[in-house]
Amino acid sequence: MTSKAREYIDFWIETSVHAAEQYRTPGASQSVDDLVRRLVAGAKGQGISEEAMTNEVGDLTDFIRGKLSAANQVEKDRRQ
Repeated sequence: MTSKAREYIDFWIETSVHAAEQYRTPGASQSVDDLVRRLVAGAKGQGISEEAMTNEVGDLTDFIRGKLSAANQVEKDRRQ
């Protein structure tokens, strides 16, 4: 069974982490630190602690950086 924290993280990533939209930019224009702050703030509003999310995915900064990198790679591959 998926935890409430993991469900929130997965939903948030899907709706908030996107590849760079500008043509030929080498990466998303989103700041990882800003994304982490937004994730934590949104989760807090849902009664989910930062600790609960860290228990699910490890370091939040590393996790979001990886998701952002993957989104950018998918977009780069799509454009080729």
